[in-house]
Amino acid sequence: MGPDGAPSQSVPWRKVLWERQPFPDNYVDQRFLEELRRNEGIRQYRYWAVVKEAGFVGQQLSCVAVFITLWLYMEQGLLAPETLLWTSLAFALLGYGLYQALTSQTESCDENRTHLADSQSAALFLSFTFGFSPVLKTLTESVSTDTVYAMSALMLLAHLVSFPYAHPSPPGSLSLNAALFASVCLASRLPGALHTFAMLTCALLVFALWPCLLQRLRANAPGQFTGVCVGVCVGGVGGLGSQSLGGAVLLSLALVSVTFICPLLLVRLQRHKDNIHGPWDEAEIQEDLSRFLR
Repeated sequence: MGPDGAPSQSVPWRKVLWERQPFPDNYVDQRFLEELRRNEGIRQYRYWAVVKEAGFVGQQLSCVAVFITLWLYMEQGLLAPETLLWTSLAFALLGYGLYQALTSQTESCDENRTHLADSQSAALFLSFTFGFSPVLKTLTESVSTDTVYAMSALMLLAHLVSFPYAHPSPPGSLSLNAALFASVCLASRLPGALHTFAMLTCALLVFALWPCLLQRLRANAPGQFTGVCVGVCVGGVGGLGSQSLGGAVLLSLALVSVTFICPLLLVRLQRHKDNIHGPWDEAEIQEDLSRFLR
């Protein structure tokens, strides 16, 4: 017997299945590992580039903290709903103007939306939200407060987990619905219908419109994008710290972990990655077979 249990006869081995050969079924010759390929097409990450992309995750976590802080202020009577409404309106107009300024000519032609259409959509949403605010205010009256808080926390966590960080414009339906569901639950525990309307308007601004503007900043103004992410994170920690020092500490630790420690682990562990490819891989059809589908 020859090497690898093969017969000692001088019959060359061929990698074919249709020909009977004097070799075991599991036989391979010395050329088997010549086609071995390691880490084919692997992507090399740079630490600060990963940190910059992780900043989107950190700022979204801070947005949730800002929203919770505003709700706490309204629940304690420290923030009037009129103030929140006018502030939200001012930020919405400012953000819309900045969004239009960052929109290139090509992107403007692709969107095919006019300012009138955007105004009509905003007016329609505000009208329906204002009309249904008394209903939403009493929506969870029969549910205990602890259950409402638990559902809100679970939905906000689902929002963070399912948020499409790579392409957040527009936000994913699951992520946006989870955030709005949590907003309705929390708003129903506020004193009046106007408080509910103001809170839901703020939720739309934070969870639906803000990611679109931030994505446009990331694509067309990367330098300003980093500064905005830092500002949102500082605002989230500061706002939460005004209500709970422990919550601000936990948020700070989460931001440091997500923004700096996790990218460091990714870059460090990348060097230990060892993917192998060879003749044992599944066959891939390279030929275009679309002509058979016509």
